[in-house]
Amino acid sequence: MKNVLVIGAGLAGVEAAFQIARAGIPVTLAEMKPQKYSPAHSSPDLAELVCSNSFKAKRLSSAAGMLKAEMNLFNSVCLEAASKCTVPAGGALAVDREAFARLVTKKVEQEPLISLKREEIKAIPKNGVCLVAAGPLASEALSESIAELCGQELNFFDAAAPIVAADSIDMDSAFYGSRYDRGGREDYINCPLNREEYDLFHQHLLEAKTARLHPFDSRKGFYEACLPIEVLAARGYDTLRFGPMRPVGLRDPKTGHRPWALLQLRREDNYGKLLNLVGFQTNLTFPEQKRVFGLIPALKNAEYFRYGVMHRNTFINSPNLLKQDYSFKDRPGLFFAGQITGVEGYMESAASGILAGINAARFVKGEDMLTLPTSSMMGALTAYISTLGLKDFQPMGANFGIIPALDEHIKDKKLRYQAMADRGIKSIENLL
Repeated sequence: MKNVLVIGAGLAGVEAAFQIARAGIPVTLAEMKPQKYSPAHSSPDLAELVCSNSFKAKRLSSAAGMLKAEMNLFNSVCLEAASKCTVPAGGALAVDREAFARLVTKKVEQEPLISLKREEIKAIPKNGVCLVAAGPLASEALSESIAELCGQELNFFDAAAPIVAADSIDMDSAFYGSRYDRGGREDYINCPLNREEYDLFHQHLLEAKTARLHPFDSRKGFYEACLPIEVLAARGYDTLRFGPMRPVGLRDPKTGHRPWALLQLRREDNYGKLLNLVGFQTNLTFPEQKRVFGLIPALKNAEYFRYGVMHRNTFINSPNLLKQDYSFKDRPGLFFAGQITGVEGYMESAASGILAGINAARFVKGEDMLTLPTSSMMGALTAYISTLGLKDFQPMGANFGIIPALDEHIKDKKLRYQAMADRGIKSIENLL
């Protein structure tokens, strides 16, 4: 039986390796850590989460919830690990990132058919079955090999939000609560601002100094779904108030009213000692982060465990290069998975690894490739990244806009999304 090489042991690579192993095929899972680290990684564990610790909404009537329900039909190893490492996050599935990565690493090490190779792969092998899941932060050598294979490479920049100490938050200026009372009362700490406080914060944010970015190439830009907070602020006075600082679904118990603007803090660990500034990805210099974010009353004495950072993020022009089964059009036996394909998000990356892994195993066995109905979220994502003719191909996360409409019109959006989720999940069940 042929051995399959999987390059990269992030969420996509791990999911792919397990799908191949479950098919009875031996896998070599190559991971360059701890021999070499990307600018955003620091742990030797696999499936390291470098931005948020949230896997987004759990409810089935959400795109993220629908995607996770589909992944469970394929026995997702990442969702299994996540269920054992949860931290309170209202209606979202959030995890203790260190515990999650440790558990995934342990599962990989205990799987007999997966051989974990701690070594940098600098070039895509010319022969054999290979699955590239190197992630958006592939090493320079591997990135050059991918660029040569693809004929072009697209880069943009991604951002991570700061993490602060929970006991440094001024709770006299904050309150507990989840939007619309979804989840537990203490899942989020809310940091309200009145109009004068927001005006001051917004003004200083616009004037703050940003860190110098290294020009990886001349086409650098930002991905719309993960814009730095200062870039959003520059788009207009109300952009933050209708974005990451939206106060909807919450009332300040001290005033009885909805705040003018609001920052939410979410737990990073099970002990509640670390808090993530939700939606506050940034490229401000470290001193400026402390100064400007300190203008939010609850954060005036905040202690930072990690400041926000920017890092390179890479994806290929998948519509021209990949089929709907994640195989490379011009090279039989070569597959891609993860954010490098243009799916955006932790679970989206993991889901692509599931399908790419299944098809790599099918290729070894000489079986037909598996493609999923576009009525499913997994199928819609693969169709999006493999559809020719997109004018400006950009990464895409799970959303109901990429799924075909229902035959019947349902006016209520929540009921409509629930019906779309039910239809999509049923379509995969029928296929399996």
